[in-house]
Amino acid sequence: MTAAYDRLKTRFARIAALGEASAMLGWDASAMMPPGGGAARGEQLATIAGLCHELLTAPEVADDLAAASATGEWDSANLDLMRRAHTRATALPTSLVEATTRANSACEKIWREARRTSDFALVRPALEEVVRLQRETATALAPALGLSPYDALMDGFQRGVTAAEVEPIFAAYETFLAHALPRAEEIQARRGHATPLPGPFPVATQRDLARRMSLRMGLEAEHSRLDESLHPFCGGTPTDVRITTRYREDDAAQALLGVLHETGHALYERGLPTAYALQPVGEAAGMAAHESQSLIIEMQTCRSDAYLAFLGRELHAAFGGPAAPYAADNLGKLWRHVERGFIRVDADEITYPAHIILRFRMERALIAGDLAVADIPGAWNEGLHRLLGITPPDDARGCLQDIHWHDGAFGYFPSYTLGAMAAAQLMRAARLAIPDLDTRLEQGDASALIAWLRTHVHSQGSRLGFQDLLRAATGKPLDPADFQAHLTARYLD
Repeated sequence: MTAAYDRLKTRFARIAALGEASAMLGWDASAMMPPGGGAARGEQLATIAGLCHELLTAPEVADDLAAASATGEWDSANLDLMRRAHTRATALPTSLVEATTRANSACEKIWREARRTSDFALVRPALEEVVRLQRETATALAPALGLSPYDALMDGFQRGVTAAEVEPIFAAYETFLAHALPRAEEIQARRGHATPLPGPFPVATQRDLARRMSLRMGLEAEHSRLDESLHPFCGGTPTDVRITTRYREDDAAQALLGVLHETGHALYERGLPTAYALQPVGEAAGMAAHESQSLIIEMQTCRSDAYLAFLGRELHAAFGGPAAPYAADNLGKLWRHVERGFIRVDADEITYPAHIILRFRMERALIAGDLAVADIPGAWNEGLHRLLGITPPDDARGCLQDIHWHDGAFGYFPSYTLGAMAAAQLMRAARLAIPDLDTRLEQGDASALIAWLRTHVHSQGSRLGFQDLLRAATGKPLDPADFQAHLTARYLD
């Protein structure tokens, strides 16, 4: 390895450390910061984004990249990722990076009130500015990366996956959904209604149970926190992971399953290769890969019959009352209930991809200039009706429900469903490797699964792209048939 590569490693470690500081400020803005701090926080985040951009685009970086060489698979991959990051950064002026960060921060704060009051007009001007800057960013990135503008944005969240690959996958799922959804609804009706859990569910008890279940899944207390926010998320850094959720005293599932979902993200961060901490190759392989890890825990594991048997006992011990509602078959009816709903984060496994398909198609149109921000509510309502046959009664349950666009995250949404499909594929491979997995899960023991994921996903960092990561772990690239097989076995047989 050359001195130039060593200098690059030092520089990229500084950039990553600044990124970690930004991540903590972002977590604080969502979980702790008083409303009056929003303007100052936006300026802080913009300043950090500008500093990172200047460090990455300094003239000496190009010189070092031209001179650098590295040996070994990991360092060679690291150098390739450095070059990729430099190409993206040099396509964008610092002024655009800072303006985008300010606009995203300002819009996200307005969105909170717009969502609360279901008033799209309140956030529309700020969102128009966000979209304008995202189009400018996409237009600048596209020629540098050799991609279309929208693909250039997607590349920032999951490298190596394009809209041209995603569209036929989503079109095929839409066809599957057309017959699978009514069939699942029919089977569900024949099986009868679930017995509601008795409640109420005190927040303090929920918080304690959620934390215990997260720790039992393998997340260490000394490296994690659990807090509350409007929109649940996992943030922080690999050694200081921050999970948030939201509680309702009439619903024990929302917070608990949300925490277990975010625990999947957190375990991925905790399992990243420490030898390459603060280096590009030491990061997660992308957001589709990240979603696969949250969903293999929440959907594939924690909503399985085997784990529900364990979780039911824990819930009953925590909240008391009659035991029957906490039986695994009843929890399955409750927590795997198929319903055509308005809210993405509350959607079941079958209808969830429809919510992503809608957002994917709309954001492509927004970036292309084929959809105006003013027309988002109408396009949203028409699109959801076409996919699920329902129309949101207001914008809070329609186009205002998600933070992503208001925070500038265009190109992110496809990762959710790609991640769900990857989770099913990974779980199939893990079950072949761990024949007694269900026996273990009935006792609340997911350690064998987590160990398998540590080896095949977490410890790989971003050495491999999304498709190569799946090939190495399962023997094939993304295969949506595994997801459809999972849904068929769980809901249609």
